Amino acid sequence: MNHILKEEEKEFLSQLAVRIREIRSEAGITQEKFYEDTNIHIGRIETGRSNISINTLYRICAYFEISVKEFFGKIKKK
Repeated sequence: MNHILKEEEKEFLSQLAVRIREIRSEAGITQEKFYEDTNIHIGRIETGRSNISINTLYRICAYFEISVKEFFGKIKKK
């Protein structure tokens, strides 16, 4: 079944993507290095077109040694 994302869902995914890209860039980690270390293809996530699981988000946060709360603390609220 194909799920068509609503505009607010697309915006949320876009915000997640931007936040993940910011964290990775600040850490000085390339997408390739991140993939080698985690086996997570972060490039797909950073485009904002790919939905991710809570488990994947948790693994991303753990890799960068930030809490999920800290991650979401910098997501803009509407």
